[in-house]
Amino acid sequence: MQIIEHATEFHISFPFGKLFKRNMVAVKALPGRQWEKEKKIWRVPIRFKDAVYELRDTHRAKILLASAATPEQIGELSPMPELSVELPIKAILRPYQGQGVAQNMIFGSSLNGDEPGLGKTIQSIASVLALNAFPCLVICPSSLKLNWQREWQKFTDKRAMILDDKTRITWHQYYKVGMVDVFIVNYESLKKFFVVSMPEKLRGKSNGHSSGYVMRDTVNLFSTVIVDESHRCKNEDTLTSKLTLRITHKKQHVFALSGTPVVNKPKDLWPQLAIINRLHLFGGKKGFLDRYCEGGRGANNLKELNYLLRKHCFFRREKKEVLKDLPPKQRQIIECDIATRDEYNKAVRDFSSYLKASGCSDADIARKMKGEIMVKIGILRQISARGKLNEVKEYVEDILAAGEKIVLFCNLHEIVDELKRMFPCSMTITGRDSDQQKQAAVDRFQKDPNCQVAILNIRAGGVGHTLTASSRVGFVEFPWHPADCVQCEDRCHRIGQNDSVMAGYFLGKDTIDERLFEIIQEKAETANAVTGSSDDMEMEVVSKIIDLFNI
Repeated sequence: MQIIEHATEFHISFPFGKLFKRNMVAVKALPGRQWEKEKKIWRVPIRFKDAVYELRDTHRAKILLASAATPEQIGELSPMPELSVELPIKAILRPYQGQGVAQNMIFGSSLNGDEPGLGKTIQSIASVLALNAFPCLVICPSSLKLNWQREWQKFTDKRAMILDDKTRITWHQYYKVGMVDVFIVNYESLKKFFVVSMPEKLRGKSNGHSSGYVMRDTVNLFSTVIVDESHRCKNEDTLTSKLTLRITHKKQHVFALSGTPVVNKPKDLWPQLAIINRLHLFGGKKGFLDRYCEGGRGANNLKELNYLLRKHCFFRREKKEVLKDLPPKQRQIIECDIATRDEYNKAVRDFSSYLKASGCSDADIARKMKGEIMVKIGILRQISARGKLNEVKEYVEDILAAGEKIVLFCNLHEIVDELKRMFPCSMTITGRDSDQQKQAAVDRFQKDPNCQVAILNIRAGGVGHTLTASSRVGFVEFPWHPADCVQCEDRCHRIGQNDSVMAGYFLGKDTIDERLFEIIQEKAETANAVTGSSDDMEMEVVSKIIDLFNI
């Protein structure tokens, strides 16, 4: 049943179906109702509003304002502009990325809905540079904080700081003395750094209006806010959404990034539009919900919504549109704060003591003890791998929310099994499986849309399998050789495939992961990597690890 509220009367209509008789009886019981045959609607004078609203509640009907029921307004859209200014950025932007920056400069604030893997991060960094809008705050998932810092440092001369407990009160002083230009914080820490107090009734709860929060004056410092994975703010009632909205309120430039801005219904959009200060262009919250969400319960006038979004504040490109601009493979380093820090630090102390006691400063002695040293290195890697899993889970969930599949590579059965518990619908390939079981798992991943995660042991699944249903690869653990990394990546990147593959390497922050990854990458261009001389390769790793521990 649909009810449209006009200035002087209601128009009520409902389809013929199993509820037709029930609806007919209820409408005929309304005072003042009249049937209009030509339009096939029931008319009820506005003075009987209470009775109509009671009908709405008892029959789960929808009431739309007449303004929300007018025909869709759609016009022509101009092509995205070309970037015509030089930027102080240490990268060559791909053509579509330059267009994204140029569009951001015109919009001032925007929602970048590019498909994952197209470089929303570098587009937003370049946009802030183009507008020279510092200081900048980046709000992102915890697992991406270090990646954001790395990207700012890699592509610009700007200094980026991750907010932590040591700088909880003093972080803004770093900008005032010219030491930092960009501040990075995860969603869960917004309250810690930016909220002075909340009304008593809101303490410990998410309900209430965002205006009830008293924010620190330091939120006024920022010229630009980047909100990564902005779909995390789709629910207006969460603390995350409320604080993000308060921080971005009246900011000159806000760039929201999400490959999946609409997770379920158009209703997901309005908090994100409010965050970028563009909701007023859609009639405010009520106007948006009435016009495009059937009052908040459904979807309506979607062509008009898409047109207005692209006209005022939104753009999206898919890989298939810009394939010619993409390299066959892209790599991303994702540094993780490990949850096993105390256990890891103890293992480091034990390893250092072992090396000192063994007198491993001599290369020949180290070679003879290589097996023992490799076992102890493996213990450090195992602890780091377990400590990364929470952030891996968070990262993968965002990929799945975007409707994509992902292939995860691991070394240890323990890690495979834990990931399987996290993602029960996933498939696995390990050395415990027969050839028939492995092929059945591959077929399921390739054909079953509900199987979105593949978890592979590197040795058992890193060669021979075709997993082109995904263009995403993640290394929770990684092999010793660059050639093995390439082999694993190529499970998704096969000859004739039209998609670009994004490979993410999860490294435990301040762990052996970082140094091992550097060492392996250093060897990528050496003869050892080409010929696959494993003994020499591992011995060089052992020598460099010993150097790392200052032995």
